[in-house]
Parts: sequence; C-alpha cells; structure tokens
Amino acid sequence: MTDHAEDPSRSGIFAGDDPFVIAQAWLAEAEGSEPNDPNAIALATVDAEGMPNVRMVLLKEIEALGGGQGAFVFYTNYTSAKGREIEASGKAAFVLHWKSLRRQIRVRGTVTREDGPKADAYFASRSLQSRLGAWASRQSQPLSSRGALMAEVAKLSLKHGTNPPRPPFWGGFRIHPLEIEFWADGAFRLHDRFRFRRGKLDEAWTVTRLNP
Repeated sequence: MTDHAEDPSRSGIFAGDDPFVIAQAWLAEAEGSEPNDPNAIALATVDAEGMPNVRMVLLKEIEALGGGQGAFVFYTNYTSAKGREIEASGKAAFVLHWKSLRRQIRVRGTVTREDGPKADAYFASRSLQSRLGAWASRQSQPLSSRGALMAEVAKLSLKHGTNPPRPPFWGGFRIHPLEIEFWADGAFRLHDRFRFRRGKLDEAWTVTRLNP
C-alpha cells in the first residue's frame, strides 16, 4: 500500500495504490495494441567491473500479491551473461516500452530465483523445439557454427525424446522492485511520470510525480 492519500492528479491510467495492478492493466492493454511481443523488456545488469549490459527478454508474469507486494518474472539460462551477472549482484533493472500506447514502465530492484514447480510448469508449457533448444544452447558462449548447434539439438532430441525435463541450469528470476516508474506521453513533451519507491521490500510505497 502507499503511505499517503491518493494524489487527485493521479487518475485515469495512473489510478490505484498497487503498482503491480497498474502494471498488469497496462500490459493487458498493450496486448491488444502492440503488434509484436508486448511483454518484451530491455533488461539491464552490470558485470564484475561495473560495466552495464542490456538485452531484450520476455517478461512472463507480473505477480500482484496484494498489499502492494509482487514481482516481475522472466526465464533464462542461469549460466548466460545476464544470469551470471544477476547472481553476482542480486540486482537488475528493466524498461517496458509500448510505442502503440506511448507509455513505458521502468523497474529497479533485487532478484531471486524462481527455481521450483512454477519454473517446471512454465518449461513444460513451451514447445518441444524450445525445450530442446534450452538444453542445447550454451548461452552467451562462443559457437563454432549454426550447424554445430543444430547437431547438438538433434543429439539431445534422441537423448530426451518428446518430454525433456527442465535443465538444472535453466529457470526463472523474480525481480522484486524497490522502484517502479510509470510514464505516459504528453503534448509538447510535457509527459506524465509517477514514481513508486520504497527503501525495503516490506515498506509502504511512496508515490511522487516527477518532472517530464
């Protein structure tokens, strides 16, 4: 929950005191207007030297658990560059941007693994080709040729058959935000921006309107 009365100017698409519910509503609207991958996020991490990395991944769930609590969930290879960097720092940031709606959501927070039954269920829901690809790809590592990758897929297809289990090196990450910013395009570049912020995960959200 937020720790002060609702800002009367925060109405319409910004209304509500639970940022996860607002984010769910925005994503649902984007699913009807964005031509491709409305759940694509630009995910940012940093390496051991503090050099930033950013790449596009698909957000698979926005959890709204009530009381202003929740998480943003995506899946990947834990041994990939982003996986290793997240494990080392325990932090990540991302932006969701929808050109069709002229809106974006920015998120920063801490990260934990989603490595149990939910990860198993999501992996099982993927196409067979995608599941075999997850086994075959040594993500972010050098690859001699595409032919070598396809040969590895074929070998693993014979090994695992039509129901490959989730690899031990593949699973989910849950981003627990300390900051969520909602941005919407405004006339003459006078955009609307509202930032939800908290110092700790169990604290109430403070909401601030920001200059464009």
